[in-house]
Amino acid sequence: MILPVIVLCLVFLLTITRQIGSIRLDLWQIMGLGALAVLLTCQISVSEAISSINMDVMLFLFGVFAIGQALEASGYLSLVSYNFFKGAKNMDAIILFVLFGMGFASAFLMNDTLAIIGTPVVLLLARQHQINPKMLLLALAFAVTTGSVTSPIGNPQNLLIALNGSIEDPFVAFAQYLLLPTILNLTAAYFVLKFFFREHFSTTVLNHSQPHICDDKLARLSRLSLILLIFLVCLKILIQLLAISFDFRLTYIALIAAIPVLVLNSRRYELVKGMDWHTLLFFASMFILMESVWDSGFFQGFLADTKQSIISIPMVLIVSVVLSQFISNVPLVALYLPILSHASVDAGGLLALAAGSTIAGNLSVLGAASNVIIIHNAEKKGNVTLTFIEFFKIGVPLTIIQTGIYWLFLSF
Repeated sequence: MILPVIVLCLVFLLTITRQIGSIRLDLWQIMGLGALAVLLTCQISVSEAISSINMDVMLFLFGVFAIGQALEASGYLSLVSYNFFKGAKNMDAIILFVLFGMGFASAFLMNDTLAIIGTPVVLLLARQHQINPKMLLLALAFAVTTGSVTSPIGNPQNLLIALNGSIEDPFVAFAQYLLLPTILNLTAAYFVLKFFFREHFSTTVLNHSQPHICDDKLARLSRLSLILLIFLVCLKILIQLLAISFDFRLTYIALIAAIPVLVLNSRRYELVKGMDWHTLLFFASMFILMESVWDSGFFQGFLADTKQSIISIPMVLIVSVVLSQFISNVPLVALYLPILSHASVDAGGLLALAAGSTIAGNLSVLGAASNVIIIHNAEKKGNVTLTFIEFFKIGVPLTIIQTGIYWLFLSF
């Protein structure tokens, strides 16, 4: 039963090198090989593999990918980007706009949504102003990960904790415990980026040129889809605040919002063809591999054996940051949450789990699904990538700083 864990470690190593001999591998291919390995060695059956694929996540991503593709293809995304960033007149302002704008938007539109929409935006900024695209991609990754901490619908693991962690008034609790430290952590991300990319922070005044819409009809439909997406997210927040018993899933939000660009759009086939299918394949493969690792019981045994020593806030933060690198943040929360609940840990401990499992995404590429989305989109649309080492060398100090800030605020 240890074989799935070995396969997972090999996937992790391949993600670092992205190379087998002279063959260069994409992230979706590496994860696909991992899923294929556990299938061929009978660590998981075909039927179990199919049932392990979370269709809610797959359909959510499909809907948001469709909206993002339409926004970009119509030119409307460029116009939205111009209106948002035109007030940023230098590099410092650009980075702060990305960190705080994308960060707080991810708290309500979900981090994966902002990763999809934000990647072409930052690539466009990089081209227009001759900015290092790697710096902007890192800023986007850190923004959507860190910003999503503050809301129970900012990411899937927060939602799981809000629904199953017996937290009263989740929106209020998340804001009360996590808003201020998250603001400090977004500021910390700015200083870390400025330290590592200090030669790129010039004082040159940036001039933004207004883009043109290239397809008026698709732009109108894209705008309608974007408005629908925001409206339905607000409706979901209202349903939760009023404690209305109605299963209004994020999947429904994404698919309903995508109707204008998929049904009313004459370019629908072109749109669907141009979507990022490789990222969807990555997620399907990840679900299969993680299910196999879950079935091995390896990490469940580790947590069960050490449960008395891992319920303090510092240990919750550290363990969730580290283990999220290996089994992803949602499975980690699914494992950890019952241990904390049975130990009658208070809201601070549960929110430490939310914070730790989320900022784990700032440590490495595999720490968050949004990182994979950003890198896949950047490779496809901008012919630029972030290697594991490039991400890791900046992510490590940032994650240490952010973990310390959350520990200070949640412990005292």
